[in-house]
Amino acid sequence: MTINQTILITGGAGFIGSNLCDAFIDKGFHVVCLDNFSTGKRENIQHLIDNPRFSLIEGDIREPNDCAKAAHGADFVLHQAALGSVPRSINDPATSNNVNVGGFVNMLVAARDAGVKRFVYAASSSTYGDSKNLPKIEDHIGKPLSPYAVTKYVNELYAEVFARTYGISCVGLRYFNVFGKRQDPNGAYAAVIPLWVKQLINLKPPIINGDGSFSRDFTYIDNVIEANYKALMASEENLKTCEGFSNQVFNIAYGNNTTLVQLFETLKLNLAKYEPRIGKIEPIFGAQRPGDIPHSLASIEKAKKLIGYDPQFSAQQGFALACEWYWNNLK
Repeated sequence: MTINQTILITGGAGFIGSNLCDAFIDKGFHVVCLDNFSTGKRENIQHLIDNPRFSLIEGDIREPNDCAKAAHGADFVLHQAALGSVPRSINDPATSNNVNVGGFVNMLVAARDAGVKRFVYAASSSTYGDSKNLPKIEDHIGKPLSPYAVTKYVNELYAEVFARTYGISCVGLRYFNVFGKRQDPNGAYAAVIPLWVKQLINLKPPIINGDGSFSRDFTYIDNVIEANYKALMASEENLKTCEGFSNQVFNIAYGNNTTLVQLFETLKLNLAKYEPRIGKIEPIFGAQRPGDIPHSLASIEKAKKLIGYDPQFSAQQGFALACEWYWNNLK
C-alpha cells in the first residue's frame, strides 16, 4: 500500500469516525469525510478542516447521489456511518433501518461503481443476539434481540452478496463496546462509559440497569483504529472464503469482559484521583433494559490469524485513558 491513497470515511465526524480520520491522515492518506451531522459533531473534525489531506462532504448515506459523490476517486471505504443504540432502534425501528440498511446498500453500490479496492465496515457484536456461547466466535450467532441487531446482521448479508456478485473485497469488523475520547456523554442514547463518567464528574450517582452482573468486552478506541488499518492492509488471500470470493467478518475486541458493577468501581476509582469526593458515590440500580445481551466476550483468534490484529490496550488501560480525557474535556 502506497502513501497518498484516498480513504472515504463515512460518519467521519462521529466518535469512531473522527478518530479514524486523525489516524489515517497521520499515516499519510488523503481522507474524505462524509457526514450529515445527525449524531456526528463538527468539533470532532474542526482541527482537520484546514489540513490539505482532509476533505469534508456534508451529505447523507440515505441519498445515493451523496454516496456516489463521496466515493468518487476513493481507493478504500471505511463505512462507520450508522444510527447506533439498541434503545434508539426499539423506539424508532424504521429510521434505524433506513439509515443502517438502506444507507449501507447505497454505500456498497457507490463503492462498486467507483471501483473501490476494499470496503471495510463497522459490524456489531449485537449480531450474536441470544447466543449463550462464550467466547463469541464469528461463525456461531443467535437470533437478534433488537431492530439495531437486525440491521447490523443484514449489513453482513449484503456485504457477502456484493462480494460474491460484484467482486468487491469486503471486511466486516464486529465491534465490541468501543469507548474512548470523543464518545458523546450527552443525549438520550449516550453509551454507558461516557454517561457514567459525566455523572461521576458532576458528583451524581449513575444508574446501573439490572443487578450489574451483565458483562461486556469493552474495547478501547485505539484497538479499533489498529483493526481498521490491518483490515485495509490484509492480503486478498487471507480474506478469501471457501467459495473463493473476498469477504470476511472479524470480532474486534480485547478478549476480556467486565461486569457493569466492575465498570462502575473502576471508573469511580480512576476519577477519584482527580476529585476524592467521587470515591464516595454509590450507584443506583434500575430496571433491566429490553434488548440487552446478557454477556459479551469475544474470541479474537480469527482476526489475529488472518489480519494480524494485536490489540495493545486492555480495557483497564483504556478506562484510565478515557477518564483522563473526559476529566480534561468535560469540565
